[in-house]
Amino acid sequence: MRIRLEPATPAEAPAIAALGAEVAAHLTATHGRGHWSSSGTERGVLYQMRISNVFVAKRRGRVIASLALGTRKPWAIDRKYFSPCKRPLYLTGMAVASALQRQGIGRQCMVEAVRIAREWPGDAIRLDAYDAAAGAGKFYRRCGFQEVGRASYRNTPLVYLEMMLV
Repeated sequence: MRIRLEPATPAEAPAIAALGAEVAAHLTATHGRGHWSSSGTERGVLYQMRISNVFVAKRRGRVIASLALGTRKPWAIDRKYFSPCKRPLYLTGMAVASALQRQGIGRQCMVEAVRIAREWPGDAIRLDAYDAAAGAGKFYRRCGFQEVGRASYRNTPLVYLEMMLV
């Protein structure tokens, strides 16, 4: 299945929040309770839309994936780990419907995120991810992101990753 990300609209906030809740429930059922167990709300999605650009992928009109990309550095990211650049972008959230995972949709979302970042223009995409069984650190490495640092958040390994675009 080929996907293309498009800008999300406020009317899609309930569907994006529901996607996040479904993915969080799946991760919790698979890996137990952890930081990945909390899911966003429609209000949180609308806030995310105000501070960054939220994109969705759809199939038959249904939101099957989402990601948020913005210029605002998340509080959990420490700049000291990253390469110097003028226009970093931050990937602050991504979800793919559980039933559709491991089918290349997440990888396609990353290809689309890079395309969007280059058009923005951005010099790099930065992110943090849990580097545990329920985390996505391994996924982002396979998508071409380079590890630039590590930390621990409430006893869970956290990895800082970046992809330079210039």
